[in-house]
Amino acid sequence: MSCKSVATLRRLVHRSLSVAQTTSTSGSSLESSPHQLWLRNGPSVSCMPAGVSSTNRGTWFQQYRALSQGSQRCQKEETQPKTTATKVETSESASEQNAGTPSSDASPNDPLPQLEVPEYEKELMFKGLETDFPCLSRLPPAGPEPEYHKISSGFKLFHSEQPFHLKYLGVLPELHIAYETWGELNADRSNVVLLNTGMSASSHAKSHQDIPTPGWWEKFVGPGCAIDTEKFFVICTNALGGCYGSSGPSSVNPVSGKPYGTHFPVVTIEDIVHATFLLLDHLGVDQVYACVGSSMGGMTSLLAPALYPDRVGRAICISSCAQTHPSTIAMRYLQRRAIMTDPNWARGHYYGSSYPRMGMKLARELGTITYRSGAEWLNRFGRSTISDELPSLCPYFEIERYIEHQGEQFSVKYDPNSLLYLSKAMDFFDMGEGFPSLVEGLARVKCPVMVMGAKTDILIPITQQRQLANLLQEAGNDRVTYYELDSIYGHDTFLLDLNNVGAAIKGQLETELRERGMVRKDKPKWLQDQDK
Repeated sequence: MSCKSVATLRRLVHRSLSVAQTTSTSGSSLESSPHQLWLRNGPSVSCMPAGVSSTNRGTWFQQYRALSQGSQRCQKEETQPKTTATKVETSESASEQNAGTPSSDASPNDPLPQLEVPEYEKELMFKGLETDFPCLSRLPPAGPEPEYHKISSGFKLFHSEQPFHLKYLGVLPELHIAYETWGELNADRSNVVLLNTGMSASSHAKSHQDIPTPGWWEKFVGPGCAIDTEKFFVICTNALGGCYGSSGPSSVNPVSGKPYGTHFPVVTIEDIVHATFLLLDHLGVDQVYACVGSSMGGMTSLLAPALYPDRVGRAICISSCAQTHPSTIAMRYLQRRAIMTDPNWARGHYYGSSYPRMGMKLARELGTITYRSGAEWLNRFGRSTISDELPSLCPYFEIERYIEHQGEQFSVKYDPNSLLYLSKAMDFFDMGEGFPSLVEGLARVKCPVMVMGAKTDILIPITQQRQLANLLQEAGNDRVTYYELDSIYGHDTFLLDLNNVGAAIKGQLETELRERGMVRKDKPKWLQDQDK
């Protein structure tokens, strides 16, 4: 990447993301942070590894979030005046006062604003994490759209002819789970990373020979990537209740010979976990090195070690929660109502006839508003209009056209009934169900857990990730790592922020391997590619 390109990206990123809040779950509440750090170079990550030494976690982290040599050279060549370093107050209100407001009409060629930043020491040791470099994300303020492709072939299919019993007394006469794999399974089958998807995703996380189209986590999975397929055997499934190969409402009921529709039994996250572990039994995998998931997948990854404590080595839960909040349930209720009030929904039995496209379109439009953030909308669209014509009741602002486009393109990719079933499964999720308290329910999770969230998340707000990390520690788990991102991408941060999300995942997965001397310290391929 040329010096000019790097400088331009840095200006774009810096203008919209300037504040990093450092948070701790060890000995104090996550709500009141004892430390705070401002980083000059882009989207920030607040880090709180609990019970992890700096030599263990700090060493690898340098390799994956340091600036590339090329961008460091460019930084020296810039002519902008140098920013003076000063200490920053520890209160959250002080950070908000100094954060500044991104300008929607600022030019990338404008000089960098002179922001107050703390002195950045090479040997700074912070809560067990060695942070001797600033963080620079290569993503512009307006993030690319997630890669979701409708797939109907190219995946592997697990088929069980045994009846599958679900939590709420439903029974499936047979079970199908679609899955894809990357990497090589080692001799003792101990290097399995189970990738659990969000509601909308298929098993296609990464392109491969059978399905060459980009996956929804294309740059996160692969040789040298955040989930390194040279070290791990990665399995990604399409969740039970989905529409990309696994048993779901659009599947054919072997008894009637017709699609289930709403005759499909109610699904829970617990059912999704049990179905996935039936697949692992089929593959001969007794132990999962790590369960990794975001959003609904984060719920699945959190519940898996509670239900199968002897089979899960660690869990990574991104943009998720310990129990679904009423505000989130309310949002998804509106999405379901949009579908169910479409006359073409036909009580869920629309297969082979008119499709409830308008209801699905509106449901996705509602969802899109919760997937990103107001900060991004302001930076990306502002109040820009589609044309100079006189206003009308039709879409007039660019943001309206964007929302409409998102609904239109997704409405033909995903089955409306699957949205109904899986959104409801997320609403049912509660780690405290059947226990006197949420803490006691979380006490079942004994393995190391990484919790991560974005401060701009509307759908599952950052307070819920803070709560999860706090309650896990309160339940006696002293191996909790917490990361809080200042990304403007909201709930979709886990799909877009490769540098921060990817680096944290890689560290959580490879720290133990590094301690054993099984991981090289070369710069990973995904950062090398960005230097070109």
